Amino acid sequence: VQLQASGGGLVQAGGSLRLSCAASGRTSSRFLMGWFRQAPGKEREFVASISGSGSSTDYADSVKGRFTASRDNAKNTVYLQMSSPRPEDTAIYYCASTKFSSGTYRLARSYAYWGQGTLVTVSS
Repeated sequence: VQLQASGGGLVQAGGSLRLSCAASGRTSSRFLMGWFRQAPGKEREFVASISGSGSSTDYADSVKGRFTASRDNAKNTVYLQMSSPRPEDTAIYYCASTKFSSGTYRLARSYAYWGQGTLVTVSS
């Protein structure tokens, strides 16, 4: 599975931004996908995940109610809608894929495939 993240950029606090992650590979649309982020000087952290069918999502407490994960399996694309972002959301955002269709996976080591990351900068 190959992953290509895009959509990052500069956004004002309180605005909105949508990240995309295009996946390629024969079974990519069946896998649970996740979003992680890494801010300067900090460890990579879990942001959100969405099951292969799109029926189940999981969010870190820090983004719950503000970010929404979705997917379009016909387009092999996963999205992260960022609403009301805050300066502390500034980070490189990575999409990643497990080899499972569903479950709760918040640890980076549970994800087998990773995209290259896209930088999100939130200005105050």
